[in-house]
Amino acid sequence: MKVAFAFVSGLIFSLGLVISQMINPAKVIGFLDVSGEWDPSLLLVMGSALVVTMAGYKLVFGRQQPMLDEGFHLPVNRVVDHRLLVGAALFGVGWGLAGFCPGPALSSLVLGDMQTVSFIAAMMVGMITKKVTFN
Repeated sequence: MKVAFAFVSGLIFSLGLVISQMINPAKVIGFLDVSGEWDPSLLLVMGSALVVTMAGYKLVFGRQQPMLDEGFHLPVNRVVDHRLLVGAALFGVGWGLAGFCPGPALSSLVLGDMQTVSFIAAMMVGMITKKVTFN
């Protein structure tokens, strides 16, 4: 049952990324290009995501426990350290250069574009390198 709900949740998330055009790197780069030909249309996507997330948190955390698990799994580390800052900066630079972040990149794999496949491969190398280097 948990796997089915996870699959449906991922499918809905992917469809949202496709409908909002977050899988289009040119659209994302246009949004990030605030000093050039800025495309503010993704503000609606981000605003909508924020409203849905806030409502979801209010709904979910009003319960004693999740419907499909023993308890909530929340982050316990609240320290802002150099690893977090460097990771966030690298993520932002990568997003700005490639126009992809992991979710939209995975969703756009179904299009079969070799640039997307290359991005995913580079992302996997980065994840493996991070795991080997920092763990």
